[in-house]
Amino acid sequence: MGKDRVLVVSSANIDFVQRMIRVPYSGETIIEKEGDYSYVPGGKGANSAIAFARFGGDCVFACRVGNDSNGKRLIAMYEKEGIDTRYIVKDEDEPTGLASILVEDNGKNRIICYPGANGALCEADIEESFICYPDAVFMQMEIPDAAVLETARRANEAGIPVFIDAGPARSDFPLRELGRVEIFSPNETETRTFTGIAPTGEESALRAAIKLSTMVDAKYIVIKWGERGAFIYDGKEYYVIPAEDVTPVDTTAAGDIFSAVMTYVYMQTGNIVTAVKYANVAAAISVTRPGASTSIPTRAEVMEYVKNKKKDKTQELPDIRNGGDE
Repeated sequence: MGKDRVLVVSSANIDFVQRMIRVPYSGETIIEKEGDYSYVPGGKGANSAIAFARFGGDCVFACRVGNDSNGKRLIAMYEKEGIDTRYIVKDEDEPTGLASILVEDNGKNRIICYPGANGALCEADIEESFICYPDAVFMQMEIPDAAVLETARRANEAGIPVFIDAGPARSDFPLRELGRVEIFSPNETETRTFTGIAPTGEESALRAAIKLSTMVDAKYIVIKWGERGAFIYDGKEYYVIPAEDVTPVDTTAAGDIFSAVMTYVYMQTGNIVTAVKYANVAAAISVTRPGASTSIPTRAEVMEYVKNKKKDKTQELPDIRNGGDE
């Protein structure tokens, strides 16, 4: 493929990150003496846009933020990362989105998202963003259904491949209306929401992937499988790509990073297995670091990890700095 301008149509938030030994039970108050809290840039779309930029992609970000201090802070950060921000709209009526993220000592997280301006992203915003002539479109579902469907429709009409990180999931989302999708990638929870099947092993993951393939017209279904890695289904065969062996500190944004790196490497190489292997490495590096945008690795860091890895499965990875050639 070799083209790398990607239009990310998705969400931008400020993350209120709260670190703790464990989340409180219902009705319980905990005085947290070991953890801390912070306000950091986040949002599924923003995390992925930054990952594209740090991996060397030409990234255009279309979203809405509030015309407030948080929105200005986010736009300044995106510009510093080298992201094209021309199609970010400052909403006069809604505040910048907020995500409340509870991170336990074991690295697991729970997230509550308040959409704010993300919920106002509209067809006019999307129409404007396509002026950038993207080579691919990347989306998540933290924006209105109409915005997701309109973006997919325009991309299909233009013959531009559509990549979807399928979260957050809703069982009633009209997946068939997305049209043709290159890669559709839910995590385990999202897979269960869409299909009613929990992908707890290879057999159940295959059943879930087959069911998903009847619900969305996707070339590849890639289930983000957490500690197990990733499960790829191409309509005929499936592949299990094991996760890297790391000790997690914070899993926030790992899925966003995985999906972005998978998309970018696939755009460069056309090889889904290679793309997922690189995505696994990027996600593995991210979970060893705290935070969302602060945990996103650069391409150089991913390449250094691959270079130093002794296991055969990573030694086989091509150098994507040369367009995926061995």
